[in-house]
Amino acid sequence: MSFVPHSEADLREMLSEVGLSSLADLYSDIPADLILDEPLDVPAVLSEWEAIRRADELAARNPSLVCFAGGGIYDHYVPAAVDHILRRSEFYTAYTPYQPEVAQGTLQAIYEFQTMVCELTGMEVANASMYDGATATGEAVLMAMSVTRRSGVVVPGNLHPHYRKVVHTYISGVGADVRRVEAGETGLIDAAAVAAAVDEDTACVIVQTPNFFGLIEDIEPLAEAAHAAGAMLVAVVDPLSLAVLRPAGDLGADIVVGEGQLFGNAPNFGGPVVGIFAARQKLVRQMPGRIVGATTDVDGRRGYVLTLQTREQQIRRAKATSNICTNQGLNMLAATVYLATTGPAGLRQIAEVSARNAHYAYDRITGLDGVRPLYPDSPFFREFAVATDEDSRAILERGLEAGVLAGVSLARFPELGAPDGLLIACTEKQRRADIDLLVQVIEG
Repeated sequence: MSFVPHSEADLREMLSEVGLSSLADLYSDIPADLILDEPLDVPAVLSEWEAIRRADELAARNPSLVCFAGGGIYDHYVPAAVDHILRRSEFYTAYTPYQPEVAQGTLQAIYEFQTMVCELTGMEVANASMYDGATATGEAVLMAMSVTRRSGVVVPGNLHPHYRKVVHTYISGVGADVRRVEAGETGLIDAAAVAAAVDEDTACVIVQTPNFFGLIEDIEPLAEAAHAAGAMLVAVVDPLSLAVLRPAGDLGADIVVGEGQLFGNAPNFGGPVVGIFAARQKLVRQMPGRIVGATTDVDGRRGYVLTLQTREQQIRRAKATSNICTNQGLNMLAATVYLATTGPAGLRQIAEVSARNAHYAYDRITGLDGVRPLYPDSPFFREFAVATDEDSRAILERGLEAGVLAGVSLARFPELGAPDGLLIACTEKQRRADIDLLVQVIEG
């Protein structure tokens, strides 16, 4: 039986208090054709073993595909140690660590996560993860606007379209002036275009590297153009690229954000995942009331690791912060265990293998008839875009039949202004035979 906490007398009293005669009156503003006036069409109750069998039957419908899709979510191997540690009771059922004496494991994991993020990004402060990379970008913009007391935001045309939409949502109610800078023929953002777009009211310039098309941006001149106008540079990064490329913090970025899903969190049908957010310490000092605690240069590790609260996390002074509890804490812990088990050398190896696979795939695929690289003269890390004479969705359908997720259709993002084609990403999981199968699928 269902649990109904209120008696009929309780319901009548509550309805009387708000001036209604029935529960149906609560839905009077909803069009009648949208209201369900019959019982839900749900199957009969199942026993435990019947429910398990039914779940197994449904799970069996999911195909096992070789994944070349990217665009922000990547199919990396998750070591068994990650799930083993996540399922320990002190982590799996933990809530916000109000009392340090009973939450040492959680607090230690948070500290380790922040330290690793600082080391990866070349920044000085980090928080205990955001919801995902897109919301981290939105929070970075709000932080830049708060610190600079400016309202202008320069957004690149090659920023992930989903990130751009989230940023617009975050700043839609604060009177921000958004200016879009388009990429040139190389697919990269030009420093001169940024310099022309910024002015005395620009709070920040966003740059994504590798950008949506997988191309590696030259951050330094973009940072110089932003700083010349007194604006900040927000770098949206693929965290894996930081294992082989110079950290964005060393190239002039003031705030570094990114999607940390690839660190120990398998692709899924929604969130939460792990949003990375790191900044320079001087910026945090200009945001009073938003530093929860500080630890300085422990064991010779780089910089300062602070618990940085952004607008999304801060509820009220002396209240809990939402992103360090329950499910989000588990995602952060997964990233921490992943980074600890792979280590710097292992992470670099994963990045190098992913890059080698991508460049092998690029050489094979761009040699096919009817396929052209979008930006043949620009460097990429482990993801690249090609234009296809054949409808990209038809290629993806053919790939599913062959057991391959052949990429992401560029037709999904008309706002990019790119021709129809595929965005193809590689990880360390693909074998040469898998890439050769992808080539066969695209070739038709």
